[in-house]
Amino acid sequence: MAAFKKARECGAPGIELDIHITADGKLVVVHDDNFVRTAPPDNNGNGKKPEELSYDEIKHIDVGSFFGPEWSAEKPVLLEEVLEEFCPDMYVDIELKSRKTKDDPLPVLLAETLKSFGEKVRTAVTVSSFNPFCLKTFKQEWKKTQCTSSAGKAVDISTAIIWCTDPEVPWILRRGFGRILSSCDYVKPIHKQINTFSRFRFSVFEKRPVIPWTVDDFSLAKKMINAGCEGIITNRPQDLGTFKN
Repeated sequence: MAAFKKARECGAPGIELDIHITADGKLVVVHDDNFVRTAPPDNNGNGKKPEELSYDEIKHIDVGSFFGPEWSAEKPVLLEEVLEEFCPDMYVDIELKSRKTKDDPLPVLLAETLKSFGEKVRTAVTVSSFNPFCLKTFKQEWKKTQCTSSAGKAVDISTAIIWCTDPEVPWILRRGFGRILSSCDYVKPIHKQINTFSRFRFSVFEKRPVIPWTVDDFSLAKKMINAGCEGIITNRPQDLGTFKN
């Protein structure tokens, strides 16, 4: 939560986060598949996945000391807490962390959670994933809610497929094929896989805006924005600013 608040202080228009579903059915903000990398050995959930732990167990895990002792009080938070704190003033890009291809409770619970927040989040949230099946399920569940705005219009939530050439990504999804399976609205490729041709194909021909990750160099970020990318994902909002100049 401290990092999200710092991004707000830096003037970032939004934040990106990853969610898992806990053993007791809550949406918790966690990046990795476990806490081994980012928590002390004696306080990392015994190496278990978030899906194997209740939130009562997770909320005591120290995920701040990884950055420095002054952050030792930082604990994993629920998605609901983030939405309450930042929406609708900032947008929240919610990445679904799941490897399931069917019967996945994660996108279903997310759709239900977003519906419960009403208009506070409906214009301030996007949903993304490496998993096209997860995205497709979310879109289906969201449509079932038949959410409408105060003006009575149906409200959609944009979705994006993420990809890169990492060996952990199934080979068929390493070039963005998941956009076809998921019927997503925009794309989030690793920045190394974006060039003039690919950007034209996605954003102009397919009309899917391109938002590459993770771009921490100012000159590269500005080059991508000037080339037509809709935005960029960065770890360094304090350095990149808003490109007004």
